Amino acid sequence: MADPVPNRTVNQRPRRPFNLKLLYHYLITNAFSLVLIPLLAVAYMRMSTLTADDLRAIWDQLQYNVVSVIISSTLIIVLSTVYIMRRPRPVYLLDFSCYKPDDARKVTREIFMERSELAGTFSKENLDFQRKILERSGLGQDTYFPEAVLNVPPNPCMAEARKEAEVVMFGAIDELLAKTGVKPKDIGILVVNCSLFNPTPSLSSMVVNHYKLRGNISSFNLGGMGCSAGLISIDLAKQLLQVQRNTYALVVSMENITLNWYWGNNRSMLLSNCLFRMGGAAILLTNRRSERRRAKYQLVHTVRTHKGPDDRAYRCVFQEEDETSRTGVALSKDLMAIAGEALKTNITTLGPLVLPMSEQLMFLLTLAAKRVLGMKIKPYLPDFKMAFEHFCIHAGGRAVLDELEKNLELSDWHMEPSRMTLYRWGNTSSSSLWYELAYSEAKGRIRKGDRTWQIAFGSGFKCNSAVWRALRSVNPAKEKNPWKDEIDNFPVHVPKVEAIATKN
Repeated sequence: MADPVPNRTVNQRPRRPFNLKLLYHYLITNAFSLVLIPLLAVAYMRMSTLTADDLRAIWDQLQYNVVSVIISSTLIIVLSTVYIMRRPRPVYLLDFSCYKPDDARKVTREIFMERSELAGTFSKENLDFQRKILERSGLGQDTYFPEAVLNVPPNPCMAEARKEAEVVMFGAIDELLAKTGVKPKDIGILVVNCSLFNPTPSLSSMVVNHYKLRGNISSFNLGGMGCSAGLISIDLAKQLLQVQRNTYALVVSMENITLNWYWGNNRSMLLSNCLFRMGGAAILLTNRRSERRRAKYQLVHTVRTHKGPDDRAYRCVFQEEDETSRTGVALSKDLMAIAGEALKTNITTLGPLVLPMSEQLMFLLTLAAKRVLGMKIKPYLPDFKMAFEHFCIHAGGRAVLDELEKNLELSDWHMEPSRMTLYRWGNTSSSSLWYELAYSEAKGRIRKGDRTWQIAFGSGFKCNSAVWRALRSVNPAKEKNPWKDEIDNFPVHVPKVEAIATKN
């Protein structure tokens, strides 16, 4: 493991220096209170001058207009009832669990290169290429591979792929059910997502069979939707919880490495070998209001963006056969540009839902100055740090994290959960967001009322967001967490290039 970052109080949130912008933010945010308080004071002074005769005259006026009073009261009651009946049911996150593989599955950078050489299918040039990618990837020495890929010789097959899926899914679900005390028969909704491994029967059927879930469960299996499928699963579960009353929804997010290791020499397909690692997460949602007191979070918003109509975006993450008929997932050179476009579209929808009025007003003013007045100024980039305390950005790779840190103007503290997740676990696809949230919990950073933004990118091309509000402060000492036994070793300094030891 790399050396821990020295002399740093990692649990303290970065403080904003007081300046004119911060003063403007406070004035606009509290403008309603600043206007309302004087009006209430004036109303109180006016009411204090009323005499008994004045109150009697008001009562007489109401008696003479009894029909109007009854109609108004009825209308208020009807509108209130309609609002209560039609408002969305709250969705609570009771708890979640991230799978931690056995130490026997650990793969250092040196083991990665050794197994790649022993495979005998990669050219010397492409072994060197993988070495360079790995040295710059931001991955550490404690990520995990499935047994079939680590074996010498490797034995990828359907049986081994099922074995990997079972150990990841059941490991995460067992821990989650133990933490929450919820019985499998009480689960009414099941959503499983895995992009590249879709056997028959499905992964969701594997879960139903193993835990003997009830026969009328609403079961869904999402495939081919990439690293953002975890938030698609959350959104689907949210929609189903609006229809089914008083139930639980189990969401399982994972990826399967065994049958999707690329054995060819197409460099655009070799990137995924260097970045993707073994992992998974299970999340338990509910719409039971009685569970609010022990739930960790409430789901506030989900926003989904799909760039599929654009052919360039559609093909930027594409599974296909190479010239030797070996199947792999090709990553386009346009990936970062397309991800940036998808992010802009997503935050355009998310911004009005979460940003304070001060930030929205600044954005509208600069937009009007540019388009109406023709002024040559840059569009105002809203400060999303005003809307969220925590950021969980999909740990897809160092380049993805660097780009989002720059575009959203985030600090090292905000990026720490994502960078440390990439270092410790690698790219675990759709489950990486939950390892990141677990990191913030293990650090004791989650406090009641905190808002967390999860954002992920996936093939198609998609950018999806979820916003959570903490319903209670999370005490790391009472949590079973994949980071728990080693959290004091983080954060660590991750060099831009970390050389891989070579054999003499």
